[in-house]
Amino acid sequence: MLKRMEKLRVGVVGVGHIGSNHARLYSEIDAAQFCAVYDVDLARAGSIAKKYGAVAAKSLDEFAEMIDAASVATPTSTHYNVAHHLLGARKHLLIEKPITETTQQASELSEMAAKNKLVLQVGHVERFNPVLGALEERLTHPKFIEAHRLSPYPERSTDIGVVLDLMIHDLEIILHLVRAPVQNIDAVGVAVLSKSEDIANARIRFENGCVANITSSRISPERMRKIRVFQEDAYLSLDYQSQSGEIYRLVNKRITRDKVAIEREEPLKRELISFVECAATGRQPRVSGSQATAALELAVEITKRIAASA
Repeated sequence: MLKRMEKLRVGVVGVGHIGSNHARLYSEIDAAQFCAVYDVDLARAGSIAKKYGAVAAKSLDEFAEMIDAASVATPTSTHYNVAHHLLGARKHLLIEKPITETTQQASELSEMAAKNKLVLQVGHVERFNPVLGALEERLTHPKFIEAHRLSPYPERSTDIGVVLDLMIHDLEIILHLVRAPVQNIDAVGVAVLSKSEDIANARIRFENGCVANITSSRISPERMRKIRVFQEDAYLSLDYQSQSGEIYRLVNKRITRDKVAIEREEPLKRELISFVECAATGRQPRVSGSQATAALELAVEITKRIAASA
């Protein structure tokens, strides 16, 4: 825990597309002092550091000496080694999703953080989208959930399939909303432009009777991030991208439609502010290592079902 008025020293490992946004936002957060970046591309690290008033470290050890907490925004295959090194140096971490390549690695990092009393948060950014807060306020007992997450083909994250790249956001949210064990999974997927699946669909039945149908694609001409939740008294349709929503209810035998009031904010900034607060106070993060591990476990199982059906 930091002394009063002391700012948390923060940094970013990996300053590609996602990491550079972490750097930008850390430089704007009053409670944090943005101190350092590290990237194997030293020129890129130097450019981002200069732009946001930080120092470009020449090694991970040098980086660790400059910070109290950090974001890890490197390729998924490197998450475990980078995070293990920094947790060993007793640094609080926010690791971009998916937490690691395997559930074993994820569990090890979670146990390591807990043992050293360190905050380990995972970057499931939609949990900080104001849309989700609006949904949670109105949620009772979801019976059916439908989620769509579509995007054009990316220049990044092609080292993993669309389930670990995009669908995992919705899987983590659905596990959070339903809060019941998974009973059955049906999944299909197709590789089009990558070695792994680029489009996938999963249908998940939970032990409490809720059913979730999730579709993700990274070969779509349009972007879409929507969730629809059907429950006993209402049907909610929410758009993460536009941060808008509607709620449908049966009133006097007629369906009524009302807009859901949502105060728009940048989800990533909310996520980083929350991480800084957790690291400074020791508070439990909204998406912990164990929660991210559960989402990863489900995502990995879905990829196995897709591979088996190919």
